[in-house]
Amino acid sequence: MTRLVLATQNEHKVHELRQILADLVDELGLEIVGASDFPDAPDVVESEVTFEGNARLKAVAVARATGLPSVADDSGLAVDVLGGSPGVFSARWSGSHAGADAPRAVRDRANSSLLLEQLGDVPDEHRAASFVCAAVLAMPDGSVEAVEGRVTGTIRREAVGENGFGYDPVFVPDGDTRSMAEYTDVEKNAISHRGLAFRAMVPILRERLSPPR
Repeated sequence: MTRLVLATQNEHKVHELRQILADLVDELGLEIVGASDFPDAPDVVESEVTFEGNARLKAVAVARATGLPSVADDSGLAVDVLGGSPGVFSARWSGSHAGADAPRAVRDRANSSLLLEQLGDVPDEHRAASFVCAAVLAMPDGSVEAVEGRVTGTIRREAVGENGFGYDPVFVPDGDTRSMAEYTDVEKNAISHRGLAFRAMVPILRERLSPPR
C-alpha cells in the first residue's frame, strides 16, 4: 500500500481529501494520512505570496521529512472589490481580534465578520468573489506538480449554514442561493475549489503513484 501524506494538521482537510479521492484510494491502494501522523514533520511557515507558492513550500518540506509522496494545498477567498484579498491571508484576516490561540471556529467567525463589515456598503452587483485552491504534489525525488481549482460566487450580507468552515457561511456559489455552508459534504465536494483542484490532481497521482507493472 502506498502512503500519501497530506501536508496539514487540519483534520477537516484530511477527511475531505479522503472523500474526494475515494475511488483513487481503492484503485491504487492508497493510504491517505495527515502530517500529524509524523511527529518530526515540520510546521511550515506559509511565507509565500501566492497559493501555489505556499502549497509548494509545505508539500516539499513534508516529502523531504517523511520520504513519502506529499500533497499540500493552500486556499482562500479572493474578493474582487478588495483586489483579490483576503487571498493568502484568508485564515488570519481578522489578525489578533479572535486571539492567536482561539479555536478554529472562533477565528473563522471573526474573519467572516470582519469581511462582512468591510463590504457593508458594497452593493450586491459588486460582491463577486472566488474560492481558489492550489494543490501541489511533491515526490521524494524532488519533482513537483501543481494544479488549481476555482469556484466563483458572491458574498452574502450575513452568515448562514452550519456544514462548513472558513468563509463557507458567507459565500454563495454562482447559480445557487445557498451558502456553501448549507451544502452537504457530497454537494460541496462536487463543486468546491478544493474538490476541483484535487480532481485535477487525480491523473497526476495515477501516473506518479501507480505501482510498476
